[in-house]
Amino acid sequence: MSRRVFVLDTNVLMHDPTALFRFQEHDIFIPMVVLEELDAGKKGVSEVARNVRQVSRFLDELMAHKSHAEIDAGLALNTDVTFNGNGSSDAPQASGRLYFETRPAEGTLPTMLPGNKADNSILLSALSLRNVFGDSEVVLVSKDINLRIKASVVGIEAEDYINDKVLEDLDLLYTGHATLPADFWDTHGQTMESWTEAGNAFYRLRGPQIADWHLNELLHFEHDNDIELITRDIEGDSAVLELAQDYRVGKQAVWGVHARNREQNFALNLLMDPDIDFVTLLGAAGTGKTLLTLAAGLAQTLDESRYREIIMTRVTVPVGDDIGFLPGTEEEKMTPWMGALMDNLEVLTGAGGGSDWERAATNELLAKRIKIRSVNFMRGRTFLERFVILDEAQNLTPKQMKTLITRAGPGTKFVCLGNLAQIDTPYLTETTSGLTNVVDRFRNWRHAGHVTLARGERSRLAQYASDKL
Repeated sequence: MSRRVFVLDTNVLMHDPTALFRFQEHDIFIPMVVLEELDAGKKGVSEVARNVRQVSRFLDELMAHKSHAEIDAGLALNTDVTFNGNGSSDAPQASGRLYFETRPAEGTLPTMLPGNKADNSILLSALSLRNVFGDSEVVLVSKDINLRIKASVVGIEAEDYINDKVLEDLDLLYTGHATLPADFWDTHGQTMESWTEAGNAFYRLRGPQIADWHLNELLHFEHDNDIELITRDIEGDSAVLELAQDYRVGKQAVWGVHARNREQNFALNLLMDPDIDFVTLLGAAGTGKTLLTLAAGLAQTLDESRYREIIMTRVTVPVGDDIGFLPGTEEEKMTPWMGALMDNLEVLTGAGGGSDWERAATNELLAKRIKIRSVNFMRGRTFLERFVILDEAQNLTPKQMKTLITRAGPGTKFVCLGNLAQIDTPYLTETTSGLTNVVDRFRNWRHAGHVTLARGERSRLAQYASDKL
């Protein structure tokens, strides 16, 4: 591949401050208008403002003690200095140079792009670079689709910033369960060992399919009423499987809730397992994510006293126009966003019948054990022995997701719920969401589990709308 010069748009650096170091051996060019926009966006406590300030720190470190002549000749992107010698796989490796717009851009834009808009200034800078870097290909990198379209129209190659993509295609995302072939026992059951431990049945198997399995993955056959197994240990061609608990109708319930399908049953197995610290549940509206999680949290908090309280939070990204500031305390401000919590609590408290007085007493008890918190005030906190539910997690960036998950202290279980088809955060997609990132990164950790809920159980109307609209 020939050497390339990448012109970075402001939104790329606002999205990922380390983008400066993500282009390997290629060079980076930052127009002056991008520096102006970064300067305008540095104030505040938002994630974007923090990213802008981090970009400024990176640039300041790269420019330290450099003369104007050295800056004009391009600065070496020294990641060893910037990342303090971090040799981990996450530390980017760059060997190109960083160039700034040190002289006015030469040439003019086509007359169909009048005015002095920032986007047009970036396009002019990219056009003029062709005369400066004659041997290199100039590429504009932006997360703004309209700017990429305009660049293509005037003859500039443009690309989206894809370094933060977890997967090339969402169809490759781990679902948490796999179907076993009909001849599975013939090929894997010849040397099977079985035993019981703490009332649970375990099996040790050997065979060729084990290489495709993951830890805490649900294994099942085609028929719904057949045996269901969970992988607990994998070593080479040997695996230890545990018989999954059955929470379906007629079997044991979790706070009065039964699983209605295979995926819901597996979700309850993960949510009720004390050895699983981190659970991710994906699924469309009506698949039961919040109801199952809340039921498992109440059962383990009130009945088993495994956790001290339930903490529920979500990202406050409005679907329509923002209604403005909300009055009251943190919990009162979050209450309008927690309609899903209230709806599911109504189902859980009303399932057992009883009088109005009994339901009122139950609601008062639950209010003391369920706390509503905002993600805006999570930084610096530590949750000890809490059952934390993060709803609408698809709207978080990977960096925000890391900030929240690292709040977990000893004895805390973290559950992330989301629907990747309903992302409302600008510049986030299904393949770059923080939820997609944690599903992929936690895939083979012994204390994490994931399941994608496929079947809606809300109502026939909701199911039909989900399929047809």
